Amino acid sequence: MTDVPRDPDELRAAVAAHYGARVARFTRDEPLPVLSAGGACCGDVTSPADECCAAEPPDSAVMERVAKLYQDADLSGLPVEALAASFGCGNPTAIASLRPGEVVLDLGSGAGIDCFLAAKQVGPRGRVYGVDMTPEMVALARKNAAKIGADNVEFRLGEIEHLPFPDASVDVIISNCVINLSPDKDQVFREAFRVLRPGGRLQVSDIVWLRDPSPELRHDVEAWAGCVAGALLESEYRAKLAAAGFTGIQVAWREYPEKEGLASANFLAFKPA
Repeated sequence: MTDVPRDPDELRAAVAAHYGARVARFTRDEPLPVLSAGGACCGDVTSPADECCAAEPPDSAVMERVAKLYQDADLSGLPVEALAASFGCGNPTAIASLRPGEVVLDLGSGAGIDCFLAAKQVGPRGRVYGVDMTPEMVALARKNAAKIGADNVEFRLGEIEHLPFPDASVDVIISNCVINLSPDKDQVFREAFRVLRPGGRLQVSDIVWLRDPSPELRHDVEAWAGCVAGALLESEYRAKLAAAGFTGIQVAWREYPEKEGLASANFLAFKPA
C-alpha cells in the first residue's frame, strides 16, 4: 500500500498519472472506430475499409459498466475509445434535463462521453465544455470530438479546483465520479458555484460512503485513485454543497455497487436565482 501524499499537488499528480496510464493505449494515431445504434463497432468513417475493431480490445468490465449506465441509442456514433476510457459511476446527462441552447460544463470530462451526450441535447445553439487535469485524457477527448464532428464541444486542460472560466458563465455543471478524486472538495464546490449563472444547476454522479471507512483505506493512494478513499459520506457531500451556497440539494438517484459501504449517487443542487 502506498500512502496518500500530504501535498495536494502531489496527490493530484498521482491521480493524473493513474488515469493517464489507463488511457495511454488509446492516444496513438490509429483509426477510431465508432458505434452503431445497436452498439456494434462500425469502423472508422474516414477509412475506405470497413474496419470493425479497435487497435486493442477495450476492457470488458468497463464496457459492461458503460452498457448498464447508458442506452444503446445514446452511444450510437461515439468512438469506441470514448466508451472504453469511461470510468464513471452514473449518467448525469440522463437526468440533467438539458435544454437546447444551454451552456454545460463537465468537471473531469475524461474521454468525453458525457460531453458528447450533452452536446446532442443542447444542440447547435448550445455549448459544452469539458475540463480535465490529465493531458492524455484531454488529447483523447479532442481526438474523439474531431472524429465525430462535435463542433459545439471544447475540452480544456485544467483543475476542477481552479476552473478556467469567468464568473456566471455556464447554465449547468455535470460530473461523473470525479469530485471524489479531489483533495479539496470545498474548493471544487465553491468554483462550481462561482461559474454557474444565477438559477443554474449542478447535476453530478459520484461515489459516496454510507459509513465511515477505515483510516488505513483513507490513506491508500491506490484506493484514492480508484474513487474509494477520497469519497465523502452522503451527509458530508450535502453539507459541503450547502456551505458553497447551493440550495435545493437532493439525491436524485442511487445505485449500490458491489463494494460494501459504498454507493453511487446523483446529486442535484441549484444556485439561487
